[in-house]
Amino acid sequence: MFQRKGFFMKKIYAVNGSPRSNGNTAKILQKALAGAAGTGADTELFDLGKLNFSGCRSCFACKLKNGDSFGKCALRDDLTPVLDKIINCDGLIMASPIYFGAESGLYRNFLERLFFPLLAYRNPPESLAPKKFNIFFVYTMNIPESLIDVYGYKEHLEKSLEFPQLIFGSTRVKTLYVYDTYQFDDYSKYESSMFDAAHKLEVKKTLWQKYLQDAYDFGRELALY
Repeated sequence: MFQRKGFFMKKIYAVNGSPRSNGNTAKILQKALAGAAGTGADTELFDLGKLNFSGCRSCFACKLKNGDSFGKCALRDDLTPVLDKIINCDGLIMASPIYFGAESGLYRNFLERLFFPLLAYRNPPESLAPKKFNIFFVYTMNIPESLIDVYGYKEHLEKSLEFPQLIFGSTRVKTLYVYDTYQFDDYSKYESSMFDAAHKLEVKKTLWQKYLQDAYDFGRELALY
């Protein structure tokens, strides 16, 4: 954090794991950052879909004793400056749409590059992160809330929660689930007969506004905690 006019301005960042820079996931994150900015925080949104990068290449340069890249990813691409910023922030919101019951490929590649270099293969495992901060998660999905346990989504997604605690010492880890998202501007133009377009539109008009408010409160809480 840096000081301005007698107080510390927190740096709250968000990562959009969707390939769409203005889709449901991005809009939720924009609202969350608005909530954080409302507290005086300095905010920034990183769109993974706009970056040219790869996932971990298993080179183990980040584990090489006395190596130039020990504790950091040796790859150099568009993600490198983003990672440099993130590991020194004061709070992070990571978000992904759910595709086939899991996070997007973009998001998984990002997770590998963020977490793996900072995990020291010691017994017990240790963190090499330069500072501690809290991480909140956001997941957007097409299915209604009634099906999330049926498909085992939470069981899978909540496995990721241990990494912020281990690596960044997060004392508070929270998740915002956004259900039943509106995928198309006009459902009649797409092969989507498995969905009730009228229901989707109704959700967009009603529940979506609640999700936006939840996101605003989410970001504000992260900045104030």
